Amino acid sequence: MEFLIALFGIMMVNIVLSGDNAVVIAMASRCLPPKQQKMAILWGSAGAIGLRVILTLVAVMLLQIPYLQFTGGLLLVWIAAKLLVEEKHQENVEASASYWAAIKTIIIADLVMSLDNTLAIAAIADGNYLLLSAGLALSIPLIVFGSNLLMKVMDKYPVVIYAGAGLIAWTAGEMMISDAKIGPSLEHVLPGWLIPAAITAAVLGIGVWTTHYRKVKRAERGQSKISQSVQ
Repeated sequence: MEFLIALFGIMMVNIVLSGDNAVVIAMASRCLPPKQQKMAILWGSAGAIGLRVILTLVAVMLLQIPYLQFTGGLLLVWIAAKLLVEEKHQENVEASASYWAAIKTIIIADLVMSLDNTLAIAAIADGNYLLLSAGLALSIPLIVFGSNLLMKVMDKYPVVIYAGAGLIAWTAGEMMISDAKIGPSLEHVLPGWLIPAAITAAVLGIGVWTTHYRKVKRAERGQSKISQSVQ
């Protein structure tokens, strides 16, 4: 009975803490052709969960490494901006390359974002590797379902894409100020909310500018084709 209670606890903690990870999974997969979206979500989630098991075993030690969370935060900023400015799959883009790139993005982002989350999971598992692996594995279907649902919402309401990128960017800022070495110095001179807010604003600004730039370029190409057809 204790095993089942702990197993349920790990599943619930993992699902609750994976809300922002599901956003990454959905955003990384949304640009793929429909046939590849489900497979990218499945394999990306499975690979991320596998790495999360390993990460949980050494989480306490990793969080004490200077600059690790700050570096992870910088990587997450890049991922947030990259996912926001990606365009839907086009015919001239090799599908297999996009497919594996999406899986790689899912795994890397999940690994970075799970650094501090794994402490809660490790505490519940209390050194029981079977319990840890089973709990994380059983939560995969629920994470996949959540990612699929988010992806459909993003297709219907594009503004949700900006909300997702903003969430990832905010998480990146929080990771940076949580770094064991740099965090205390940053919080000493700046309010704790300022860095996450500034990073979020910068990422969203990049997204808005990129979208506007592409619209202008498409309009120019359309006008050019009309002019050529008239001539």
